[in-house]
Amino acid sequence: MSTMEIIATILRVLLAIVLVTFSIFPVLWIVSAAINPPVNDLANQKLIPDNANFDNFTKLVNNPIFPPFFTWMKNSLFVSVVSTLFTVSLTTLAAYAFSRFRFKGRQGLLKSILLVQSFPPNLLAIVALYSIINQMGDLPIIGKFLGLNTHWGLILVYMGGAMGMNIWLMKGYMDTIPRDIDESAKVDGATDWQIFSQLLLPLLRPILVVIAILSFIGTYGEFLLARTFLTTSEKQTVMVGLQIFTAGQYTKTGGEYLPLAH
Repeated sequence: MSTMEIIATILRVLLAIVLVTFSIFPVLWIVSAAINPPVNDLANQKLIPDNANFDNFTKLVNNPIFPPFFTWMKNSLFVSVVSTLFTVSLTTLAAYAFSRFRFKGRQGLLKSILLVQSFPPNLLAIVALYSIINQMGDLPIIGKFLGLNTHWGLILVYMGGAMGMNIWLMKGYMDTIPRDIDESAKVDGATDWQIFSQLLLPLLRPILVVIAILSFIGTYGEFLLARTFLTTSEKQTVMVGLQIFTAGQYTKTGGEYLPLAH
């Protein structure tokens, strides 16, 4: 290895160390503040606290004012996991239809989906979505499952907002898979469902994982819709709980807030 190559390798390693340090330092700072009980202001926080303990975590779990932290966590995980599963499933089926079938209006639908996704659909339509979910709550049977202050109603809204761009992502990936696979399977007598489930689906695992991760992170970290459609604290999610902990005008809950922020 020449001298220039050694210098270049050292510079790359140093750059990587600097970037990793900048990325990890805020996380270390929050962890340090979370195990330092008196802290309500990060400005006075030390990276290595003098009296480290887990009192903030105990106060968070046993807080008498708000529901238990695990209730918010359970709600967030339920909404995120179910929404992700439905989003990935419906997205995959829709993308398969757009990629492999030819039907009237196909191009128009694809362009319409792309046009609608150019704007934040959930934010622009939040009033209309609120009115729709509120009216669905008045229906005789499904109202108690899909109305306001229900997790399934919020999941329905999340699914509608996540379908468009994910369909384009899935379709683009599916277009890279040769159609010769489909044609060979049809020669052997395979149906469209067999081609999709047994041949194409295993090849779609990378993009399925990507869409699942993006959908889960997006729904788990979403605040505005969850705050709007979930009206009682027992139904709310972790992101709404973060806002509740800091909602008081003169409240200082930084110590309990930091474990919740993890």
